[in-house]
Amino acid sequence: MVPAAWTPNADDSALLAGGYENVPFDEIQIGQTASMSRKLTMDDIELFATVSGNSNPVHLDKAFAADTRHHRIIAHGMWSGALVSGVLGSKLPGTGTVYLGQDLRFLNTIGVGETITATVTVVEKRAEQSVVVLNCVCTNQDGQLLVTGTAVVTAPTQKVRRENQELPQVQLIHHHQHDALLARCDGLPPMPTAVAYPCDETSLRAAVDAAAAGLIEPVLVGPAQRIREVAATFGMDITRFRLVDAEFPQDAAEAAARLARDGEVDALMKGSLHTDELMSAVVRKDNCLRTSSRISHVFVMNVPTYSRTLLITDAAINIAPTLEDKVHIIQNAIDLAHVLGVPKPNVAILSAVENINLKIPSTLEAAVLCKMADRGQIRGGVLDGPLAFDNAISAEAARTKGLVSPVAGSADILLVPDLVAGNMLAKQLTFLAHADAAGIVLGAKVPIILTSRADNLRTRQASCAVAALLAQANRDARAARPAH
Repeated sequence: MVPAAWTPNADDSALLAGGYENVPFDEIQIGQTASMSRKLTMDDIELFATVSGNSNPVHLDKAFAADTRHHRIIAHGMWSGALVSGVLGSKLPGTGTVYLGQDLRFLNTIGVGETITATVTVVEKRAEQSVVVLNCVCTNQDGQLLVTGTAVVTAPTQKVRRENQELPQVQLIHHHQHDALLARCDGLPPMPTAVAYPCDETSLRAAVDAAAAGLIEPVLVGPAQRIREVAATFGMDITRFRLVDAEFPQDAAEAAARLARDGEVDALMKGSLHTDELMSAVVRKDNCLRTSSRISHVFVMNVPTYSRTLLITDAAINIAPTLEDKVHIIQNAIDLAHVLGVPKPNVAILSAVENINLKIPSTLEAAVLCKMADRGQIRGGVLDGPLAFDNAISAEAARTKGLVSPVAGSADILLVPDLVAGNMLAKQLTFLAHADAAGIVLGAKVPIILTSRADNLRTRQASCAVAALLAQANRDARAARPAH
């Protein structure tokens, strides 16, 4: 589900569009009624759970709810009570109404997609303190009675006409893409992974948590005594993990790379050493981890405001990639997209503008890369560029500019001009758009997991999940090769 700002149901549009006026106590008549309708969405349920703190899985977990007597997710009972409150506060009596009491009986449950109408009817007026008693009912689109009850309120005594007050927009932040990644790893065996120099809480915990989730089988490579001390200090049990003693970061990187070279592990994971220390060991010729492809980095991003998993490359390894480098970088990302379940990914080649400009080299390279794809020199994806960022991710922005493109508005992969642009883009999405950015290095014989101190648990585990899927794809490819 793509999160979006909450907008009113169409049923409420008249109320919200033209302002409103209340019904003061002297104007209220016995038998007077008012109603409000709303279609229940999953967003409504999640928002109500967030505000109320009621996280009962019968309202939120589809699998759990399926095993209940209702066999479906149902609304919180008081969600319908909130609709009644909306009628009382907005229509009858309206502005200035104060609740004194509410008695509701819930006769039937409410499911996602049902349209509920809350109706209040005046049954009693008490002159003392301007008290009004109202019968309350909620029915669904079929007229089925769902809720009955009584509300007691203090009505306003003066007529008030008001323009609508603009309410704040609410955005639900979901992480379904990374949750789906983790789900795809269910049933896969834990991936043997050499963790290079996990000598602080963050890096060691990342390995321990990934192991607990069944994603990796860590081999901890670094100063054994120091690793044990970190584990003891922060309450982590590492007794079942293999330790390879290596005193310095460079030594740990070399030892981890040799474990991958010798087939003892299927992936490498960065600990608390620098990225260039680990990558220096990976690219050493005698460690035999290089392939014919250029090594590159991909951020696998779950951006809550974007409907697709977004791959950004390269934002961590290649500082100023050449045109030839970009061919490899794109192909690595396309191959990863295939493993992640995208059969023909859309690749947006980013620049500052969408037209070729002889003074902007990235626009020229974009044109060449697209032609190379046309000639089969880049395979498995649909390329277009140059594209400015807005056109790549927004079909509306592309239409506004008259841009016709098979990629615009639906990009799966963003090729950035250089590391600086890519790094800034990924961090902007992370810190301004609440994105999760799993990091993986491609082009070596084994996937390399890069995590950051700023990563949360879900992001670290998503990085491990991407590596696990890649490692399984590598195993499948080896098994498919004919025996010699």
